Amino acid sequence: MRRTVRRGRVLTAVLALAAGLLAGSPSAMAAQPVERAMSVAADPYTWKNARIDGGGFVPGIVFNRSEQNLAYARTDIGGAYRWQESSKTWTPLLDSIGWDDWGHTGVVSLASDPVDPDKVYAAVGTYTNSWDPKNGAVLRSADRGASWQKAGLPFKLGGNMPGRGMGERLAVDPHKNSVLYLGAPSGKGLWRSTDSGASWSQVTNFPNVGNYVQDPSDTSGYASDNQGIVWVTFDESTGTGTNATQTIYVGVADKENSVYRSTNAGATWSRLPGQPTGYLAHKGVLDAENGYLYLAYSDKGGPYDGGKGQLWRYATGSGTWTDISPVAEADTYYGFSGLTVDRQNPGTVMATAYSSWWPDTQIFRSTNSGGTWTKAWDYSSYPNRSNRYTMDVSSSPWLTWGANPSPPEQTPKLGWMTEALEIDPFDSDRMMYGTGATIYGTEDLGKWDSGGQFAIKPMVQGLEETAVNDLAAPPSGGAQLFSALGDVGGFRHMDLTKVPSMMFTSPNFTSTTSLDFAETNPGTVVRAGNLDSGPHIAFSTDNGANWFAGTDPAGVSGGGTVAAASDGSRFVWSPEGAGVHYATGFGSSWSASSGIPAGAIVESDRVDPRTFYGFKSGKFYVSSDGGATFTASSAGGLPSGDSVRFKALPGTKGDIWLAGGASDGAYGLWHSTDGGASFTKLSGVEQADTIGFGKAAAGASYQTLYTSAKIGGVRGIFRSTDQGSTWTRINDDAHQWGWTGAAITGDPRVFGRVYVSTNGRGVIYGDTAG
Repeated sequence: MRRTVRRGRVLTAVLALAAGLLAGSPSAMAAQPVERAMSVAADPYTWKNARIDGGGFVPGIVFNRSEQNLAYARTDIGGAYRWQESSKTWTPLLDSIGWDDWGHTGVVSLASDPVDPDKVYAAVGTYTNSWDPKNGAVLRSADRGASWQKAGLPFKLGGNMPGRGMGERLAVDPHKNSVLYLGAPSGKGLWRSTDSGASWSQVTNFPNVGNYVQDPSDTSGYASDNQGIVWVTFDESTGTGTNATQTIYVGVADKENSVYRSTNAGATWSRLPGQPTGYLAHKGVLDAENGYLYLAYSDKGGPYDGGKGQLWRYATGSGTWTDISPVAEADTYYGFSGLTVDRQNPGTVMATAYSSWWPDTQIFRSTNSGGTWTKAWDYSSYPNRSNRYTMDVSSSPWLTWGANPSPPEQTPKLGWMTEALEIDPFDSDRMMYGTGATIYGTEDLGKWDSGGQFAIKPMVQGLEETAVNDLAAPPSGGAQLFSALGDVGGFRHMDLTKVPSMMFTSPNFTSTTSLDFAETNPGTVVRAGNLDSGPHIAFSTDNGANWFAGTDPAGVSGGGTVAAASDGSRFVWSPEGAGVHYATGFGSSWSASSGIPAGAIVESDRVDPRTFYGFKSGKFYVSSDGGATFTASSAGGLPSGDSVRFKALPGTKGDIWLAGGASDGAYGLWHSTDGGASFTKLSGVEQADTIGFGKAAAGASYQTLYTSAKIGGVRGIFRSTDQGSTWTRINDDAHQWGWTGAAITGDPRVFGRVYVSTNGRGVIYGDTAG
């Protein structure tokens, strides 16, 4: 799972968001001149997720310390969530983030106010390098995340950067709750707010901005950024009433100087004496009752790397340091990160080996303040394991990955990237922890100590965290929808309200980049994707229920785009690392196409099985011989870049719609009725990034159009039932989901239903309220 999750999460976010930068970055959002004003109607829609449940990394879980059952989860690219105890589900809180602010769907830290539980704070921003053009912000809410106010910051934050599992970087003073601290990356230091997050200023006398970078040689700035200030922890025993807490501990990404302390409410700071060196402190969790600060150390910043680690306990009264590592340093092949104290029984502490990828993660538990430890699993006789837990993933059955590993590996795994670990402060039996794919939890944790097996199950319903690369809704067959996803590959969605039993397998792509079905024979489906070793293309002849791998042409390094002939008799594939190819049958052998450049986007005509289309760098290409040869169209005025999506209309040969562009050139929506020989730009559509078709409206002969676009000066999801003459905005400001520029499709069977791609909030679908 290690490189699957690693490459999937990074590449999905980077590639999808790189496309977002081209298609609609804030620096490129100036509207083009509009030929005529267009009035835009609105239609109320209901919005839901096509259920997958999870699908991405959950680096932080935060319980409120003063109100029972109030908990939050943060994701690296997909926003934040609040726990709903009555339904045991998560409610998304940041769907109102719009296109211009897409980076604010990455949450690097959360803080729930222990004095006023209605207040919650989120530090947002996805990348600290050029991939995210906007600075970060601290969002504040007085209604538990139902609505937000924003305080902009003069630097970027990295919700999807290395080190994002450390924390929490954002903290509220447990006595004087108008005071908050935020640890910044990139050498920007420690920041403080004294007005409940409305404004922020740097703590200029804080002595260390951090110096640890994952990879100094990374010229992209992704792995070469200083991970900075990584957590803030208050000692609540040093405050009274509404007076500021006096003692504050701060974790710094500096292996020689990782912990600092103030004993005068932040007036002065000093390095905590006697501390261990050579490691990064991922977490600092305080047990004020017994006077212990626990620290989880790793040699790397995570969430993927980490080869050595230690656990330490600092006695706040005497200043004594004790190595309480459950495993000798020499025997670790992982770092420690997840760290929690049982607030009902503060001598009980737990920690995770977050970077133990093989054979599994490990969770450690002590009931005597770290004096001795037990493990979630151990070897009975290698390679056989004895587990203190049972796992039931029947609610998310795909978590087995369809695997059948040899011992000591098991499926489902206990987890990986386990940096979030929290015991409910009001319930010693409840624990939740985040993984690279879900949130697991238990409600009978006490069985750990009594000799029984505690039951682990997914506690993730409502939290949808997949990045969507492509969508396809067939006109018939058992599948309502096919999704191409990062990290988990994608699914055949039979019932949108139920979690699919398994992702696409045989092969399991780390990310599926493109998929298509044969329009007149939708039992035939093809998908292309990324895989570290193995084929990059797969086929199905039973509407996506079962799959078999094709054969790659020489040089293929990634999935690219793929198109199925309308009758399923042939395929055209434009993979990464090789030019455009075509095949008859199911890809047992491929031939190079001529007349079309490598890297072109390819699609099929939905009527003529021998007609295929391509687009690259402002040129449209047409093949009438099954993809063997392409000819460049003379059509001009199309977007010069490659941030384009286009589709051919089902039922009519040569009817093509093309969306895309950038504000420094052509940007909008184009229509061709002559097979791409010429295109007409739709006036009034200032920007468009996706195009899809769905069932025609009652009385209409032409299919319904859907697009993620800017029309009438408004960014949103739009529908047209009259070939683009007029448009209706169908989302609203509360439902924007950041960047929605990868794919869109209507449902050919249900009028008004639309499926929208997001970059981290899964597959959204909407139905007209009427």
